[in-house]
Amino acid sequence: MRHIISIQLENESGALSRVAGLFSARGFNIESLTVATTNDPTLSRMTIVSVGNDDIIEQIVKQLNKLIDVVTVTDLTATEHIERELVLIKISIDNDTQAKVDTQLDAFNAKIIDAAEEAYIVELAGKSQKINDFINAFDADKIIEVSRTGVTGVCQKIES
Repeated sequence: MRHIISIQLENESGALSRVAGLFSARGFNIESLTVATTNDPTLSRMTIVSVGNDDIIEQIVKQLNKLIDVVTVTDLTATEHIERELVLIKISIDNDTQAKVDTQLDAFNAKIIDAAEEAYIVELAGKSQKINDFINAFDADKIIEVSRTGVTGVCQKIES
């Protein structure tokens, strides 16, 4: 099962490598990893997407909580949460395909960031499945380049 793990950790040198090392030492793949500072400049939020059964993820969460830099760990998949990913995609266009591409962009509410005679650069934010569906909606030979941010997310419940 796919799990989204949100980690709040000290914004210190080496913290990212210690967390990633925990995954690699146990042979678990990280499908997606995002890290950035929070509203508190001393803390960063790391969001990791990994696949494993509930027992494996529970063990990872316990091990993460033991790391000195880690402040909080939340398996977002186990809670009501909002998740988003951003994709920038460069799509080849010509006079014959432009109308079809425009229709597909409208269907997904994608936004054209840059338009040239031969290509669009488009952005789309949403759940990973929406991003996958969007990419798969185009002929592979029309896609020039894809850049995905990885998943980020927050709990819907306000912690007190």
